[in-house]
Amino acid sequence: MSQYSSIAKAKIKSIADLQQMKQAGQKISSLTAYDASFSALLDQAGVDVLLVGDSLGMVVQGHASTLPVTLQDMIYHTQLVSRARQQAFVIADLPFMSSASPMQAAENAALLIQQGGAQMVKLEGARCAAIEFMVQQAIPVCAHLGLLPQSIYQLGKYAVQGKQEDDAAKILADAIKVEQAGAQMLVLECIPAALAQKISEQLSIPVIGIGAGVDCDGQVLVLYDMLDISLGRKPRFSKNYMQQAGSIFEAVQAYVAEVREQKFPAQEHSF
Repeated sequence: MSQYSSIAKAKIKSIADLQQMKQAGQKISSLTAYDASFSALLDQAGVDVLLVGDSLGMVVQGHASTLPVTLQDMIYHTQLVSRARQQAFVIADLPFMSSASPMQAAENAALLIQQGGAQMVKLEGARCAAIEFMVQQAIPVCAHLGLLPQSIYQLGKYAVQGKQEDDAAKILADAIKVEQAGAQMLVLECIPAALAQKISEQLSIPVIGIGAGVDCDGQVLVLYDMLDISLGRKPRFSKNYMQQAGSIFEAVQAYVAEVREQKFPAQEHSF
């Protein structure tokens, strides 16, 4: 029997549970997941949210970016993750060009929910019309601001966003707009910690940071980065949790504990 299979089945978390965690000041832990085995392990290690990210294009498929990932890829991997978890909340990314219009976004989000088993979909950028339309169709939406990996060819490189005053003001304004459009969660990627803190304090929805400082309502990392098995260079905002762990399960437990105790991210993981 495995170290996590004997734990009794728990109630699957809902967006209301995550909202209550924000209100209570309890930090939300999240990691990416792409298959059933890791889904079960992360779930039993206490991870609150499993993000089936289009980052699978890089860490699983070996692409140079997230852009080649298809909707069918996302549905397949979301099925694997949702099938094996017992309590964690599952979010799935809408991949590149799967949400060119509000209707397309809603139709593809419906597939991620109906076929994939996702409880929420994540959409990059301040796509307020698409967010509003999906919410009208009862589709839970997580917005994503800051560094947008699907826009890498426009950006030219992966870099911190919002360092200039005008850029910071736009990210803050966009955060308010996506909440008003009906987004029930927000991911902030690679922005200054002070800006992320301001956004987290102003919004009533949970704000999850990745390279956005310790004052967000929760944290997310790419699983393979924090296990030090990703291809290529690891981002500054990540941490190798395998260094002090005897197993992957212990590494994930340490991550969850450090997020809850606000020990991660430390200053060296922030901008």
